[in-house]
Amino acid sequence: MSKFQTVILGIFVVCLVGGVIAFMSYKGTGNSTQLPEISMWGTFSADVFNSYVTMINSKSANSVSVKYRQIKPDQFYLTFITALARRAGPDAVLLPSDLLLPNIDKVMLIPYTALSQRTFLDTYIQEANIYVKTKGTLAIPFTIDPLVMYWNRDMFNAASIATYPKYWDEFTSLAAKLTDHDNDGNIKKSAVAMGDFSNTTNARELLGTLLLQLKNPITKDNEYGELVTTISSSANSTTQSVLKFYTQFVDPSSQNYSWNKGMPNDKTAFLSATVATYFGFASEISELRSKNPNLDFDVAPIPQVRTGGTKATYGRMSGFSVLKSSANTNNAYQVIATLTAPSNIAKLASTMYLPPVRRDLIAQGSTDPYLSVFNSVALTSNTWLDADPIKSRQLFANMVQSITSGKSTISTAIDTMNKQYNVLLRSVTQ
Repeated sequence: MSKFQTVILGIFVVCLVGGVIAFMSYKGTGNSTQLPEISMWGTFSADVFNSYVTMINSKSANSVSVKYRQIKPDQFYLTFITALARRAGPDAVLLPSDLLLPNIDKVMLIPYTALSQRTFLDTYIQEANIYVKTKGTLAIPFTIDPLVMYWNRDMFNAASIATYPKYWDEFTSLAAKLTDHDNDGNIKKSAVAMGDFSNTTNARELLGTLLLQLKNPITKDNEYGELVTTISSSANSTTQSVLKFYTQFVDPSSQNYSWNKGMPNDKTAFLSATVATYFGFASEISELRSKNPNLDFDVAPIPQVRTGGTKATYGRMSGFSVLKSSANTNNAYQVIATLTAPSNIAKLASTMYLPPVRRDLIAQGSTDPYLSVFNSVALTSNTWLDADPIKSRQLFANMVQSITSGKSTISTAIDTMNKQYNVLLRSVTQ
């Protein structure tokens, strides 16, 4: 490296660290000020984000100005890299964690000299660990939307079942009590919508939850530092046991048969009171209420593995990252500091009817019967680094379909999935 290059690199590092320190230490002043405008892209709702900024500016002496552009998740990567090639990209992005991996080389690390790893871990819920790297963090958490279980009180009461299932093995007895068939053997009412992907709204996330509960991270770095899948066909693998459990509910020969691809979409079935449980996100509660105000349902944590596992549920986390290509890193960090300030995050969580991403805010508790569940579940939310959630869902679906159709054995289906998923992961990491 030449002397000139060394000097330039030194200046860049100083500017980076200086900008991050400004971000972490920025607290504003008593005078009314406006931070310089930044541009931001993301998949987050523009209406919700812009309303949030308006709320902040109406209550804070230090207003922020963000030119925000919402892009559909399946269009984000191509739109983003095309803009970067033209040097027309934003200063920052607001992305769900499952879109982080394809864009990981484009965001700046917040070094631990500015925000210590200990402080980050103490401040944010467990799922935020996905942003933690050796030398810094990739993003500042913004929202968390955990997967929960909605259950129909009337259907449980009619079957003389006093409470919702807390463990997965309870479904093996619930299936017989809550599933009704007509004279031809067709399912009229079901206990649970599991075993298929075509009519199960959050099947990828549900199957992922089962794997995470059995301590299978789904993807991890191998000994060469390459991201690979941990979905394995070995005889005692967690993948085998999860798939055997998951697919039994669509097996007509199983005593737990309660679902099939001929059934309506699981959310539609839940709203029409023909399936007793629905695995949906916390953010779906308003939709369920509005679409059927007369439905007597409640919310509970996702069932867990009774022994040998760890408490976990899938969570959709979004976070702010500043781009390496931005010419306004200092301004971007200061704006993000305001957007993620504890008092503002508390208001956002209340407005969106979601749990906050900060541990201290969750610790304050809630008297709301639903938010109290969402808060507790948020603490055990988890996810994995994924190349493309739409494509990985299809790979999961193909694996399950090949098993339930009898096309492949469980081990063969898993082997196929393993190979295809690793190809997908390499496509965005190499």
